[in-house]
Amino acid sequence: MTQATISPELGNSTTDRLASMAHETIDRVTPKANRAENQVRGAATRAADTAKLMQEHVEAAQDNLRKARSYAESNPLITAGIAFAAGALLTALIRR
Repeated sequence: MTQATISPELGNSTTDRLASMAHETIDRVTPKANRAENQVRGAATRAADTAKLMQEHVEAAQDNLRKARSYAESNPLITAGIAFAAGALLTALIRR
């Protein structure tokens, strides 16, 4: 048998069945894909929010560090006295 003897109706029938099967598969998978997409989007949003919050904390810590350095540079004797007192207190706590 050659391809010329195959009925065009048979070819269309097979194509229609394959198309129908493809549509059914897509219809079954679509809700799962949508849920997965929503979960990924939610996770990405939470990650972005967390990153933004962490960036704000880092910036606040850097600002506090700049203020402490500025204070220490402006008041070296007070800074040395605070460091001495902290060291003495820590030494006393360790010896107990």
